[in-house]
Amino acid sequence: MENEVVMKNAQSSSFNPASILTDQAKPIVEVCKNFLTPSFLGKLAGTILMLIILYVLYRVVNSMIRRIPERGLKHQYVELIRKVLKYIYYFAVCAYILGLFGIRLSVIWGAAGVAGVAIGFASQTSVSNIISGLFVLSERAMNVGDLITVDGVTGIVDSIDLLSIKIHTLDNQLVRVPNSTIIDTKLINTSYFPHRRMSIAVSISYDIKIDEALEVLKKAPELCPTVLKDPEPAVWVDSFGESGINLVLAVWFKQSDFRQTKNDSFIAVQKVFAESKITIPYNHLDVTILQ
Repeated sequence: MENEVVMKNAQSSSFNPASILTDQAKPIVEVCKNFLTPSFLGKLAGTILMLIILYVLYRVVNSMIRRIPERGLKHQYVELIRKVLKYIYYFAVCAYILGLFGIRLSVIWGAAGVAGVAIGFASQTSVSNIISGLFVLSERAMNVGDLITVDGVTGIVDSIDLLSIKIHTLDNQLVRVPNSTIIDTKLINTSYFPHRRMSIAVSISYDIKIDEALEVLKKAPELCPTVLKDPEPAVWVDSFGESGINLVLAVWFKQSDFRQTKNDSFIAVQKVFAESKITIPYNHLDVTILQ
């Protein structure tokens, strides 16, 4: 009898995995029963549906903005509107999710009031750049792709944002220029107008008649295919220099033809002067060696 009792006690105290898993799963089951109620599931489905609706609206409006033709709104303004729309979308989603937990934005603003004052003083430069950015956008003094010079930096505009513009220089370096700098300094936009004028200074010897030299110089633009006829090229006398008479040749051309026009114009000036035996004076250095 004693052996049978011992055997029964041993069997009852043996390891039972199923009972242990059941005991550990009870808290999880209780939590599921408390939360997975019809009302909770309804709120969850409504939340997911609202987030989907917000996302779909965001993508639809974003797609409509991207399809605005270039003649109706320039590219940089389209990109700026898309960025503002993205921030509004993120703000709306965050505000909606916080509202589900009973958190009001007014409470957050109140709690962050002291920190906001400190951040406000620290962000005065950013606010200044944003205000300057609005002036830059309203003036329309530049577009993406224009060649500009600002604060001693020359480059092509890549983007125009609220805080700054980004340009890449002719040697392909990225430069970020704050909008406040654009407002406070001179901005030169080389690409603003479709046509551009280039002036070439050249000297002739005092032995050459000025009127004859001017007539010869007028022939140079005829050898340059990219020089425009209207406005027509012009030549004039600039000044009497120390070693010669200074003349100027001015030609007009399209923005895209700058490099070719400059090369062709210098070659043409040298060619017509050489054919007419007109020499371009230059400084000479006489060296005398004393024995």
